[in-house]
Amino acid sequence: MIYLTRVENFNAAHKLSNPAWSKEKNLEVFGKCANDNWHGHNYELHVTIKGTPDPETGFVFNAKTLGDVIKDVIIEKIDHRNLNMDVDFMAGKFTSAENLAIAIWDELAKNLPPAAQLHCIKLYETPRIYVEYYGGQ
Repeated sequence: MIYLTRVENFNAAHKLSNPAWSKEKNLEVFGKCANDNWHGHNYELHVTIKGTPDPETGFVFNAKTLGDVIKDVIIEKIDHRNLNMDVDFMAGKFTSAENLAIAIWDELAKNLPPAAQLHCIKLYETPRIYVEYYGGQ
């Protein structure tokens, strides 16, 4: 089994806030992330696929094509956007890094051919904080 990872970057704003809670409780739990005027991150997205190299190309999947899919399906919809307000695949979801990674997986899974089997979404929210998602395994 070979694993291929493509790395992309995007910038996005969001607010962490539970609408069922008071402003005080949101600030207590989420701190600055509950700022009424939003806050942003410079995200780093690692998309890892797995498979067996094609005997004719030597590729599990063409890395440029993988990058094009990621850009078309994710980056174009999310870069320089507000996750809470502008991103269709985040509508009605809590915009934590965890939920964002799951949503990115779901979007990519619908748009990749079977040869590009998703293995992991690793999403860095900051250089010191990241989440990994393996498709509910």
